[in-house]
Amino acid sequence: MHALDIIQGEHRSLLRIANSMDAVADAIEAGTPVEDGFFTALFEYAHEFMGGCHHAKEDEYLFAAMRARVPEKMELLSRQMEHEHVLGVERLKTLQQLHHALTSPSETTKPADPQTAFLSALRNYTVMLRKHLLVEDEELLPLAREALLPEDWAAINAAFENNDAPLFEAQATARYDQLYHMITSVAPEPVDLGASRIGEFSPARELPRSKTPLLEVRDLESCYGRIKALNGLNILVHEGELVALIGANGAGKTTFLRTLSGVQPLAGGSIRFAGQDISRLRADRRVRAGICHSPEGRQVFGPLTIEDNLRLGAYALPGKTNASELERVYEMFPILHEKRHLSAGTLSGGQQQMLAIGRALMGSPRLLLLDEPSMGLAPLLVEEVFNVIRTLRQQGMTILLVEQNAFAALGIADRAYVLETGHIVLSGTGQALREDETVRAAYLGV
Repeated sequence: MHALDIIQGEHRSLLRIANSMDAVADAIEAGTPVEDGFFTALFEYAHEFMGGCHHAKEDEYLFAAMRARVPEKMELLSRQMEHEHVLGVERLKTLQQLHHALTSPSETTKPADPQTAFLSALRNYTVMLRKHLLVEDEELLPLAREALLPEDWAAINAAFENNDAPLFEAQATARYDQLYHMITSVAPEPVDLGASRIGEFSPARELPRSKTPLLEVRDLESCYGRIKALNGLNILVHEGELVALIGANGAGKTTFLRTLSGVQPLAGGSIRFAGQDISRLRADRRVRAGICHSPEGRQVFGPLTIEDNLRLGAYALPGKTNASELERVYEMFPILHEKRHLSAGTLSGGQQQMLAIGRALMGSPRLLLLDEPSMGLAPLLVEEVFNVIRTLRQQGMTILLVEQNAFAALGIADRAYVLETGHIVLSGTGQALREDETVRAAYLGV
């Protein structure tokens, strides 16, 4: 992946954080209680990710090369590196001190109105952060594209792709993902999940991948009456892979997942799962075989309780209560445990999406089908959904992901397919398709 794609992806995450800070400031002004753990995680993420990783990477690799190639822009570069980066750290420290004064009854150096002082500093911080990112996105990054030479980019990209370096290693990435999860776990409405405790992922570890396909689809066809929605699809998914399927609305993505799970009839071709032909198998038997589907639009059962919705995910598994899976879901999404006796219809959109994913996990899937899991969610929750998917994949789960947010999907996918009007038109690794000019123009907006 190109270093600039990584940097701009990080900018999007930081903008989500800024938007969430503003939303929380609005919530506090409206009288909504906010858990202290939210701000603890928020400040820790900003300090570790922005100061310890993001700014350090830019300074050490990108800006260092730009100083040599465009010395006439030294003032702008120095302002970003020496002023804005340092200023951001100082403003964050001030923000933490004001939050401490707001939440500590014994604080002797409180401002006259601690809440007003804290909210003012919070909003000033988000304004500063947005301006800083805007300068980089609109001035510095375009300048880097023009001024840096191929040998500069070779060195920069090699550094960014070096997963053994402390700034990039898997352990650091997992740490930032966990901090992000902590933020969303205890975020207030309308940021979204709003639990009183922080969710926990089971330890993530890379598992060996089998070379034998878990799912093998050959010449698959599916129709709605006389209209052929899928025409000759050939797709392979190996054990432990995350495979993304991207394409425009109406391309047939949802129809394909419905056909895999047995809800949509198969008109031609074959589906083999774990070495067995399941082309004519009923939907409930496919669940028993290990194919679990989180559908587009969540489709939770609104009148039923959250816990009943979750238990329905294991309904097709005879004699299996799945208590361990239920506990796992509750550990990941504490808000579902806290509201387990309430009807699912009372949940927010983000909470319902977590419920839909949790319900699919209740079936102990060998293959998890995820259909548009980020649809209609606030930006912070979009990132959290992909955080969850990434973690499940790291734990060894095989995932087939249908997603309109192609940039995010390709960023976490091992391999991907591009679907157009019922046909596969491109396939390759997630990174290769993310860098493909045709894909970038058609689906990534770049």
